[in-house]
Amino acid sequence: MALLMSCVMSFFISVFNVGTFDGIFSIWVKAWILGFLVGFPVVLVVSPIVKKLVEILVETDD
Repeated sequence: MALLMSCVMSFFISVFNVGTFDGIFSIWVKAWILGFLVGFPVVLVVSPIVKKLVEILVETDD
């Protein structure tokens, strides 16, 4: 699912920023690959930290 989401988001962001023209496909693929290569590891690192912060800030009934 993350792969599909990053694909769609990078396409729309690329088209939004540069418009549609003959070279848009290569710009989009580069943006998609770079975004996924940066974003996926960031999520793996940040997610546990955010989860821990939420556990600290939110009181649960255990």
